[in-house]
Amino acid sequence: MFKLPKSDIPQSRGGLWVLIVAAVLLESIAAIQYLYSRAAIRDEAERRAKTELRRAELEIEKHTIEMETAAKTLAMLAEKNVNNPDSVYSATRLIVRAIRNTSSLAVAYVPDYFPRKGRYFEICSSRISEDSIYTRQIGSAQHDYTRMEWFQRGLTLDSCTWSEPYLDDSGSREMVVSCSCPVHDAEGRVVAVVCVDLALGYLHQLSDYLQLYQDSYYSIRSSSGLDIVARPDTVAGGKYEHFNEEIDATGWQISIIIPKDVIYADLKRVGLIVAMLMLLGMVLLMFILYRAAKNLTLAVNLTDRQERIESELNIARQIQMAMLPTRFPPFPDVPNLSAYGLVEPAKEVGGDLFDFYLRDNRLFFCIGDVSGKGVPAALIMAVTRSLFRSATSYLNSPADIVTRMNDSLSNNNEQNMFVTLLLGILDLKTGELQYCNAGHNSPLIIAKEQQPENTIPGLKVEGLKLKVVNGELKIDAGQLRDENAQPADENAPWIVESLSCLPNLPLGVLSGFEYQEQKTKLAVGDTLFLYTDGLSEAENIRHEQFGEARMQEQLRLSATDQPAAMVKAMQQAVGDFAGEAEQSDDLTLFAIRLLNTTQSEVKKGTECPDRGQHFALVMRNDIQQIPTLAEWIDSLKLPEAVNMSINLALEEIVSNVMLYAYPDTQSGRVLVEAEKFADRIVFTISDSGVAFDPTGQPEPDLNLSVEERPIGGLGIHLVRQIMDEIHYKRIQNKNQLTLVKRL
Repeated sequence: MFKLPKSDIPQSRGGLWVLIVAAVLLESIAAIQYLYSRAAIRDEAERRAKTELRRAELEIEKHTIEMETAAKTLAMLAEKNVNNPDSVYSATRLIVRAIRNTSSLAVAYVPDYFPRKGRYFEICSSRISEDSIYTRQIGSAQHDYTRMEWFQRGLTLDSCTWSEPYLDDSGSREMVVSCSCPVHDAEGRVVAVVCVDLALGYLHQLSDYLQLYQDSYYSIRSSSGLDIVARPDTVAGGKYEHFNEEIDATGWQISIIIPKDVIYADLKRVGLIVAMLMLLGMVLLMFILYRAAKNLTLAVNLTDRQERIESELNIARQIQMAMLPTRFPPFPDVPNLSAYGLVEPAKEVGGDLFDFYLRDNRLFFCIGDVSGKGVPAALIMAVTRSLFRSATSYLNSPADIVTRMNDSLSNNNEQNMFVTLLLGILDLKTGELQYCNAGHNSPLIIAKEQQPENTIPGLKVEGLKLKVVNGELKIDAGQLRDENAQPADENAPWIVESLSCLPNLPLGVLSGFEYQEQKTKLAVGDTLFLYTDGLSEAENIRHEQFGEARMQEQLRLSATDQPAAMVKAMQQAVGDFAGEAEQSDDLTLFAIRLLNTTQSEVKKGTECPDRGQHFALVMRNDIQQIPTLAEWIDSLKLPEAVNMSINLALEEIVSNVMLYAYPDTQSGRVLVEAEKFADRIVFTISDSGVAFDPTGQPEPDLNLSVEERPIGGLGIHLVRQIMDEIHYKRIQNKNQLTLVKRL
């Protein structure tokens, strides 16, 4: 580590002072090195422990989730057969056989629920051996399961929950923790609790994962602090390092305890060797000083520093990539938007960025390129993204947002760095695009050629088009579609056009610069393609640039309805063009496609003279979304006299669509639209499920008893009683039910 050049021996006391200073310096270096090494070793031990703890956590979560799923599955079976408990016996047996780490599984009913079965009725299947499962009824006064924690938690919490460890004296007869899940009857009351036991003996097997060092231990504690897997009693005081991780699925805490002597054993050995070597070095130093030394020079080993820098750059890259959008599709619940983007830094970190998010049914997005490369550009990129998120949270004009970002970046810009940026706001309801270009590459619009529509010349309303269809005057606006319009020609050629942009200065150049924004409108199916100059200026080994012409031609060839496919095709094309040439600039590609103008939720209606005020709500075929329907109906501000009855009728119709319109495994959507007039309100419920006409159902005979009356028909009868008109039609493979209520 140190080289001591030869020199003449000092002939005075100065040589002694040099020796003393060298000794103090070496001792200080050794002490500092020891402290840093100790910290590094502990960090490494913590990293290893955290890694293994996460592995153990995933292993435990895999089985706890498996058991929660088993509990929920058995609960659903019990609910379907709530009046036929004997059918549950075989289900408990099959589940215990299927899940290897389940020691017991039981369904315990509330006392006296089946009087013929006795006060206590608990169906239990227990694993006796690998191939032997014992199923029986174990409820009795001696085995009063109602006092068990798992039963009480299942009744009171009304959800899946985990118990504290206890001895299963009636099932597997070993220490277990239980997952309990309530069983409801048709009226929603809890009538039984499903209990799935996890043997603690399984958790002891995790020692294979967590034996990082000799004599290390591990423990698992419940959320209330009770030991599930106890640590040895000898583990106490400050002689051990503790590393903990919480298991999200159960709230348990898993810990690894490692003796400090074991962690730092190698450091102590190395320290002893270093001390001996230092003593030998001092002897050699005295000898060298005596013989020839006058000047001492220290050489610093730069290898570790270089590795440290590279490691820090890799971490910085990960942090930077985490700041950019990574989840695609970004908004699964928004049916009218598709987007995809990626960033390829030329170095470990780069200065390109793109970002987007939804607010008030509008997509706020940006793409930018910071001057320069490496760490300085990455820092400016992070600041720019933060400014974008901050300014767009309360400003609604692209020019105002870019102006605010420019003023912030221009202040204290001592490095004279700047950012080219394009910022846009896309209204998902109307397709209107507001944008401001601060010195960035102009985006491209990819669209198909459209056939001209027959419109009435000179007749135009803001945001609306009036058409003559089959001799009738119809309105075409946003989600109000012309039912008889022909679909777009899928074989029409793709058109790639550059979006017109005003010449504004890049950000950070001049504080107080007044930026100008522009407006355009995207049609349904149009794709907005944004990029940085890392695409157009990419070079091959002959120093030829990719160029805008080649870029537009590539877009025409690879144009599709999927933004992700277009972006990946462009990435592949520029990579093939560059070949073995080193990437010279950061590359960012971002595509946005407007699918349709139906909103996922409309808080305020769009009013027009001929149709009244329009509202719409899109939901998945998930019964859990029914509360959203009630909130949406309340937002219509209907008269109190009809609000509750309308809510009841719509809930009946929509819940039936969610439950029966689509097959069990198919995900679908339900569109609810409302046209509010002064004297009436018209609801339209649309879905793409199997064809079904509820209006064709016969009226139920209310004079018959419940036993004599056929199942079904009461729901549509209730809707008929509430609504003034009800109509059904099947249009383009979609069910459409129209309900009219006079106000």
